[in-house]
Amino acid sequence: MPFPLFAVDGGLMAYGPDLIDLYRQGGAMVGKILKGARPAGRAVERPNRLVLAVNTKTAQALGLSIPPSLLARADQVIE
Repeated sequence: MPFPLFAVDGGLMAYGPDLIDLYRQGGAMVGKILKGARPAGRAVERPNRLVLAVNTKTAQALGLSIPPSLLARADQVIE
C-alpha cells in the first residue's frame, strides 16, 4: 500500500490504492495477454480497492481529535 504507508510512517491520514490488489489486477491482465489476448485491445483499469488509513497517535501529538465517524470508516487505524 504505497499511500497508506505514509500514515504507518507517522503521517496523519492517507488514502490510496491497495498495492497487493494492484499486483493481483496486473497479474490477471498479464495472464490474459499470455493466453492470447491482444495488449492493444485491453482496457486501462483503475484500482479496485482504495484504503483509508488514520494515525491516531499523530493526531494526538498534533492536538487533533479524529471524529468517531471517520475512524469507523477507516480501513486501517494506527494507534
